[in-house]
Amino acid sequence: MDFKDYYKILGVEPTADDKAIKTAYRKLARKYHPDVSKEHNAENKFKEASEAYEALSSPEKRAEYDELRKYGQHGRPFQGPPGWESRGGGFGQESAGDFSDFFSSIFGQAGRGNSGGNPFGRGHQRSAGRRGQDVEMELAVFLEETLAQESKKISFQVPQYNAAGHRIGDTTKTLNVKIPAGVSDGERIRLKGQGAPGVGGGASGDLYLIIRLAPHPLFDVEGHNLIITVPLAPWEAALGTKVEVPTLTGRIHLTIRADSQSGQRLRVKGKGLLDKQGHRGDLFAQLKVVMPAHSDEATKELWKTLSEQAAFNPRSLWSS
Repeated sequence: MDFKDYYKILGVEPTADDKAIKTAYRKLARKYHPDVSKEHNAENKFKEASEAYEALSSPEKRAEYDELRKYGQHGRPFQGPPGWESRGGGFGQESAGDFSDFFSSIFGQAGRGNSGGNPFGRGHQRSAGRRGQDVEMELAVFLEETLAQESKKISFQVPQYNAAGHRIGDTTKTLNVKIPAGVSDGERIRLKGQGAPGVGGGASGDLYLIIRLAPHPLFDVEGHNLIITVPLAPWEAALGTKVEVPTLTGRIHLTIRADSQSGQRLRVKGKGLLDKQGHRGDLFAQLKVVMPAHSDEATKELWKTLSEQAAFNPRSLWSS
């Protein structure tokens, strides 16, 4: 079992704050999402990033990982400090999830499935009619998909056991899943009977989907509201204008009033995400005044004339 440096995987320093960790994960998740990425080994890199974020986004897990990190080197076998004992599987291949054996050794089963080669746990023999093992997987969902009516096709590995309760391999299972209205990042959805088959006529286990909202290049999420930054030229903010603004379901025309301020938010009702009742949140257009990257001499003279005529001091509140 090799040690994994989750900070290195996300490309952040061990001193990074929660915001930096979240930002790094969002960039990697978007880059390596299997549905859109053409990068080599994208699926594995996506899973690695998700695992790293799972470990570092929780203060408790991060503190535990940081303590053990002192005793490991990336890519080398991990033994842990003297007296340390692995917590065993639960998130690795035994649960058909997206987490490695290394993750499982630190954080354990967390109530998901059992450990060892027997699906009913260590030290227990098979009895007739035993329920199948639950399966857990992360499901990346684009913001647009939360509004769609179509089902999303997913594939996952399900462990198979013989009549004696011994694991004999995995099989790939494919389902069409309807994304529930109002789904949120980190939400856990149960699909009854879609896990591993039971033994001796027992019921099948369940499939648990952990929803991960894939980062969007334009929108940030605040609850069921969306935030989009709208760049404006200085003269557009000063004189007012109309701009075409993208939403998840098409483009709209937004009126910018004269003398608008950078950082100001304009509310567009009903253009956000769905809630559990099927009502949509709002879209907030946050204005950002952007200067031209380069100016010629004639343009600079115009700016100089404007500054003299406007006689405007943006730092007047600092005056004593």
